[in-house]
Order: sequence, then structure tokens, then C-alpha cells
Amino acid sequence: MKIILAPMDGLTDVYARELLTRIGGYDLCVTEFLRVTDTLFPSRVFYRRFPELKQNPEIHKQLSHNHPSYSKAIQCHTKSGTPVFLQLLGSDHSAMAENAAKAVQLGAIGIDLNFGCPSKTVNKSDGGASLLKYPEKINQIVSSVRRAVPQDIPVTAKMRLGFNDQSLAHENALAIQDGGANWVTIHARTKKDGYRPPAYWDALAPISDLLDIPVIANGEIWSIDDYFNCRERSTCDSVMLGRGAMVTPNLALQIKQTLNNETVQTLSWQAVTQILENLYGLMLSNPNLKERYIAPRLKLWVKWLMPTYTQAEEIFTQLKLIKDPHQAIKLIKRSR
Repeated sequence: MKIILAPMDGLTDVYARELLTRIGGYDLCVTEFLRVTDTLFPSRVFYRRFPELKQNPEIHKQLSHNHPSYSKAIQCHTKSGTPVFLQLLGSDHSAMAENAAKAVQLGAIGIDLNFGCPSKTVNKSDGGASLLKYPEKINQIVSSVRRAVPQDIPVTAKMRLGFNDQSLAHENALAIQDGGANWVTIHARTKKDGYRPPAYWDALAPISDLLDIPVIANGEIWSIDDYFNCRERSTCDSVMLGRGAMVTPNLALQIKQTLNNETVQTLSWQAVTQILENLYGLMLSNPNLKERYIAPRLKLWVKWLMPTYTQAEEIFTQLKLIKDPHQAIKLIKRSR
């Protein structure tokens, strides 16, 4: 049973991955997608999208002790020790394979392939969910990437149930499996469904029965009850948390605590403001990040917290007018 932090462009960036895995409960993270066209990217592009590629001396001792024969264990982990896979998005199977191989040469410990992004910009360029109309293309991409990287490097994929409907869901899942993927994550909606409730968890059960590789369930898991409902209806033990992780930052930990018959801990607003203060500090310490990006990032997370915390709702009206990140964090700290 695994809980994986979803790749969400503009949300689960390196900062969110660090802060959420520090809370606990996650077994794996997947980066925001690196969009591949027909270019083999230079190393700096991989490092910019996937900062965890660089060696992390803070966890070297811990991870080398747990993985004495795995030299790459000091790379591709958050500081709390959670492994991170790189996600690639594109339709050129050769370019996808070349970039996957380059990423592994730089130290990547897993490659995830995006067949689920519903963005119109991405889809009009034959990427993401648009590929769900062509199972043979999906199989070609997965097969090419699988051949390009060593067998001990997991190749995984994320898909939706379809583009306009679910008619090719089984064919797409089989295309991913037959291409050599280690597992597939399925967002239980079509591209046409977008993010409108409900998620069709029941549709995952026959796919899980059909495949020999694990199926990871994704979509509309906002609470512990949602997890158990999803598990029962989808027959998938493992899940990927996306927006629910932003709304309830310790949701993964709560699920693990429930499964282990431990006391489920709630996260106080004071603890949440400390997470936001840590986010501010991490972004401020990045010499390559301009300060004007910090306040919007703080506002975005506070907005996501509003369904769970009344304090977030109380400060958001004032917070959204602030452009100075230092003033923004002062307001957040005052709300404790």
C-alpha cells in the first residue's frame, strides 16, 4: 500500500514536496511534468524542474545506511527521505526516451509518463490526455522509454479514464502495461469530466482485475472516509493524493495513522501557519527566485486551505490584495 503525492503543475513544486513529506505519510512524490517536444534538454533544465536530482548531503547518512548498495539513494529524495520520480510529458517517443535516459544519467531513480493532463494548451500539442485517443501511441512511448532506461529504474504512467468517454480505458491501460510500465496511476475521470465531481472509482476495479501491474487510484480523495470509500469501490489499496493534500496537509499521515490503528492527529491552524512560514523561508532562500513570486504562492496555498480552516477564509480577502511577501507572511503569522 502506497500513498503518492500527485504531480500538479504550479502546486506540488519542490517547496510543497519538501513541506508535505516533512509532515509524513507519503511513500513517493512525482514532479510536475517536464514538457518534451523534439529536444534533448541540457542538464540545467532537469535540475530546474527537479531540484532533488542534486545530491542532498543532509540525508546522505540516513539513506546510505538504509540502502548501502544504492549509490543513487542520496539523490532524488526530499530532505525528509521521500523518493521523487521525474514526470515527462510529450508525444515524440524518441525524444521522450532520450530525455528519460538523460534524466537517469543525472541520477533520476524513476520516470513517470503523463497521459492525463487535461490542459487545452497541452492537448492541442498532442500531449497529456489527448494521447488517450491513441492507445498505440501510448504503447510506443512507454516501450521506447522502457528500452531507454535500465531495468532497475521504474517506469510508471498516469492516465485518465479517457478523453471524451471511457471507451478506450481498458485499451490504454493495457497499452501502458504491455509497454513495460511497473504500475499505472488512473485519475478516475475523463478529460471531458475535468475535475468535476464525482470521480468514477468503480471504473477502476475492472481495470485492476485486467492488469497484472498495480493500479493506483487518484481523484476526489479529500478525507480518510474518501480513502476507504475509494479503496472499496476501486479495489486499489494505493492512492495518489492531489488537491486533497493541499486542503489537508496531513491527510496522508492521517490515512496511515488510521490504517495502523493509531490516534489520528489534526493539524492546528498554528501548525499550518508554520508550514506557510517555512514555505516563505524556502522560497526566500532561493537566490534564483524573484521575490514577486512568493506572495502569490502563499495566497494560493491559503486559498486551498479555506475549506478546512476558517482562519484561512478570514484572512484571504485581505491577503489577496498584498503583493509584498514580507507583509503577506506577517498577516499569516498574526492570524495564529
